[in-house]
Amino acid sequence: MKILEKNKEKIVFAEEMSESLANAIRRSALEIPILAIDEVEFYKNDSVLYDEVLALRLGLVPLKNENLELPEDCNCEGKGCGKCSIQLKLKAVGKKSVLASDFKGKAEVIYGDMLIIELAEEQELELVATAKLGRGIWHAKYSPGLVYYRNAAELSINKNCDKCNKCVESCPVKILEMKKEVELTDSYKCDLCEACVETCKKHGKNAITIAPGKEIVFFIESCGQIEAKDILIESIKALKNNLKKVEKA
Repeated sequence: MKILEKNKEKIVFAEEMSESLANAIRRSALEIPILAIDEVEFYKNDSVLYDEVLALRLGLVPLKNENLELPEDCNCEGKGCGKCSIQLKLKAVGKKSVLASDFKGKAEVIYGDMLIIELAEEQELELVATAKLGRGIWHAKYSPGLVYYRNAAELSINKNCDKCNKCVESCPVKILEMKKEVELTDSYKCDLCEACVETCKKHGKNAITIAPGKEIVFFIESCGQIEAKDILIESIKALKNNLKKVEKA
């Protein structure tokens, strides 16, 4: 595995693997248990948004994952208890921007400056939200982040090339360079847009071909609940668990 970029929020790596395996890992990310607001009880809402719309917004506020039971595995059978749920309270009055940091409770909000609603004078908002673990296959609010992939690019030049340099100039990500012939300086950054191929054809040539290579470039961008590397690790664990279930079946 070749690491191209790595930090808490994002990992990009390249590896020779089949697209079916890459897609299986991508899909398995939606089976990682993630904490999100699942139920909201409104006591007061004078804002411009209906309760249902505001509840949807609250469900998308990223919360740091806690060591809780999944509702389906808890002894309370999903009714909600201290082992499988966390309560957050929010109360705001008057003209102000209500932010995610205004929540009070044991769950940690990842992005405190995330805007929830703007209140006008004399408007009031009071609610109690219940956060639970869930999986992205149930609802998008439980997605740990963005997981996607594409093939690294392979470039080939034939004898029709007259080194006019037009294809190099047309590359939007500037990864083509003219040396003895046109060369791809970074095959991992190429997104196969084929701007260079189209430019070559416009100038009456058909000298350049760019195609998907054997290597897969894999991207993981975390929403903040867990680190990007943990999304990869937990996705592979989920995939292995599902394969064990298939073997038993």
